[in-house]
Amino acid sequence: MINNPLFGVRTPDPELETVSAYLLAVDPSGARMAAAIRRTFDMLLDGQHTGRFRWEQLSKTEKTHCGTLIEINLQREFGFADGEILDYSIAGIEVDCKYSQKLGDWMIPPEAVGRLLLGLWANDHAGRWSAGLVRAEESNLTLRSNRDSKRTLNSHGRKTIKWLFKDAALPENVLLRLADNDIDAIFRSTSGQRRVNELFRRAQGRLISRNVVATVAMQEDYMKRVRGNGGARSALRSQGIVIFGQYQNHVQAAVALGLPAPGPGEFVSARLCRRHARHDGLLWLQLGGEEWVVATDADPVEEGPILPSVDRSDQ
Repeated sequence: MINNPLFGVRTPDPELETVSAYLLAVDPSGARMAAAIRRTFDMLLDGQHTGRFRWEQLSKTEKTHCGTLIEINLQREFGFADGEILDYSIAGIEVDCKYSQKLGDWMIPPEAVGRLLLGLWANDHAGRWSAGLVRAEESNLTLRSNRDSKRTLNSHGRKTIKWLFKDAALPENVLLRLADNDIDAIFRSTSGQRRVNELFRRAQGRLISRNVVATVAMQEDYMKRVRGNGGARSALRSQGIVIFGQYQNHVQAAVALGLPAPGPGEFVSARLCRRHARHDGLLWLQLGGEEWVVATDADPVEEGPILPSVDRSDQ
């Protein structure tokens, strides 16, 4: 909608509605936008080579580049054409892409005044993100600008944002959800394999992405640290801990036990034990001819089962 300062009413904004309809058609749930934001954070942190996993660990320069990387990753994800004046041409309409760590606090350049803005916000620690469309017309902007002649939305302008997704869940970095003592225990070892083992031991029941494994391993062959034949699956089996992956039979097994379903490039670990009468009411799964449940704190440690086999090419 376009604001009419003379009458204090909002008139239709066909371009905004067209862009909104297009974006919601190609990404109804917002999963693709959220994934692009997640990739941006992971690229900036570069955990595989730095071991970093918190926004606060980035340099000022890296934080400054976040918006540019989000713009690039969104264009790669959706294949937006370049705009003649602004960042994108979406459904034939010029759209500028802006990101801010503060919701709605986007810096709007002179060339974007009067045009459409796709504004994004995300907070990795909170695990939330938002995206909205707004017309950057004069009545929606502050009077003062910074030294680059950029302005922000005023209070009225913020009220005119059409939110496509508001405070939605961001694919999480599980390391941000663990207690400090767990993080210390994971990163204490100088061995990448031991760090990965500790990750799956301490983050049971949580989805763990490949990027998190890479951050903890800090090695080029980080996926090798998860597999059997010397990886975490082998090392933790004696403690009853199994690691389900993205493979269909693993996903089915995890869901049968009430665990989160691993998506592409994800894992979930859990300590299992053989099913007894005391486990009445718990979900269970048959593996290797025996019945297994997710162990409780009261259950003694016993060697875990061998998970269903998968194609070597899928590992």
